[in-house]
Amino acid sequence: MAMSDPLSITLKFGSRNLPMVVERSDEYIYREAEKLINSRFSYYASKYPNQGNEMYLLMMALDVAVRLKRMETNIDPAPMEKAMSSLITEIEQALI
Repeated sequence: MAMSDPLSITLKFGSRNLPMVVERSDEYIYREAEKLINSRFSYYASKYPNQGNEMYLLMMALDVAVRLKRMETNIDPAPMEKAMSSLITEIEQALI
């Protein structure tokens, strides 16, 4: 799939650079993800010294994955169900 508005960016993770082409509208998300990764990596490196970059990457990846799964399971469907119910009622009334 071709990008409609591509932007070349370089994300920095420690001493490594990761050049990427992303949708211009997604740049903020990538920049925030870069900050989160670097922040969590630094946290684990300072909390557990001398573990090695691979271990810090593993800890950081697990941390981010757990946060994501928590967010996924904490989504409350009630507001969406209420809105959908209201829309269905409106559609049904319009069809009568």
